[in-house]
Amino acid sequence: MQINNSLQPVDLSTKLTQFWELSGQKIRLIEQRYDVSKGSPVFTVQGQYTTRGWTEWTQGFQFGSAIIQYDATNDIEFLEIGRQKTLDLMAPHISHIGVHDHGFNNVSTYGNLLRLMREGRIPQNDWEQNFYELALKISGAVQASRWTTIKNGGFISSFNGPHSLFVDTIRSCRALTLSHALGHVFQGEGDVKINLLERALQHIKATADYSVFYGEGRDSYDLWGRTAHESVFNVKDGNFRCPNSQQGYSGFTTWTRGLAWAMCGFAEELEWLATRDDAELEPFGGRASIDAFMLKAATATCDFFIEHTPIDGIPYWDTGAPNLHRLGDYLNRPADPYNDVEPVDSSAAAIGAQGLLRLGKYLLSTGSTEAGQRYWQAGLTVLDTLFSEPYLSTNPTHQGLILHSIYHQPNGWDYVPAGSKIANGESSMWGDYHAREAALYLQRIIRNEPYYTFFNCLP
Repeated sequence: MQINNSLQPVDLSTKLTQFWELSGQKIRLIEQRYDVSKGSPVFTVQGQYTTRGWTEWTQGFQFGSAIIQYDATNDIEFLEIGRQKTLDLMAPHISHIGVHDHGFNNVSTYGNLLRLMREGRIPQNDWEQNFYELALKISGAVQASRWTTIKNGGFISSFNGPHSLFVDTIRSCRALTLSHALGHVFQGEGDVKINLLERALQHIKATADYSVFYGEGRDSYDLWGRTAHESVFNVKDGNFRCPNSQQGYSGFTTWTRGLAWAMCGFAEELEWLATRDDAELEPFGGRASIDAFMLKAATATCDFFIEHTPIDGIPYWDTGAPNLHRLGDYLNRPADPYNDVEPVDSSAAAIGAQGLLRLGKYLLSTGSTEAGQRYWQAGLTVLDTLFSEPYLSTNPTHQGLILHSIYHQPNGWDYVPAGSKIANGESSMWGDYHAREAALYLQRIIRNEPYYTFFNCLP
């Protein structure tokens, strides 16, 4: 990346105004035209949202987008969409024992609604508040029940099975930390109490140890900050076996959306931990050791993103994609979503930008000015590109907000338009939602409003 060190948040104000206007249009289009009988909208084909049966992990982004839109614009229409659809359709996601996506679905809906109430943005209603809190408590416990014990801890297993740790799931640890912080008591056989904070921290540590590479020790052959999408374990003895990938090119290359999940997840959990008492963390190794491994993973992944992304901040779908070499010196020019060999993934940029900004803000708050400023400016640089064409979708009939997102390149699920050799021009529900989150984050900074975090929903 070529970091723009002169860029200031206020410089993006005009882009944010256009962004929210287009965002509202897209939400209305989906409300008017999407056939809900087909399931949750996942990604677009020729500009129209379609579903893709794998797991139900995107519906929370759909309704969460409406809630975020209200937060940014005060347009009550979007609050009512998000609130009513959460009530009508999100209950199955609370009790879904088959996925690792509770932090995606439920924190984006119930969590955002509770946050708005805590912030005084919607009227206080005790029963409504209790409803949102109960949903978050149970969601975190159900997520924590997908547990695999390993030699030095454990992890929340992916939908692939108990052997499988996905790097994505670090962002679902929000569900566990919120449930814990809301005082929920999770119990197992014989009424044994299971500490949700312990499970969250063990999962984050497993992600730092096995999903992120540092070029030292076990992975001395590898690069600082590279990530693997999946880590595979022997469930009989708890030993790590190998890196793997489902949506990336291989276990030995970096699928950039997985990298972005790690960037964002580590950074926001560092922010949350900074609000907790030292005594709460002491039984799990203490603040110093916990902060150390999280900060190492956060900085490593953000460094890798900066070093292996084209100058404008938009990454290709995998840094080891087999045909990238045919693009020549692709890192030293803007990403080209219309090239003939490998797609970019704008959704990785939307997610990763938030990680860069949050890590930068965290480091600045702790006195690490030079490093903090580097990540902060990198995040602004990404958003400056992302909130402009050809990534911002200005076509009034296209239901997507951020163009050139990729879902599953190895499976060939993404739409390749006529005359093109690669997928481009389409959007995803997660890319659009995370672009909205990043836009809200930045807008609150510009307006000196309360700092936006997932844990603002806590008392």
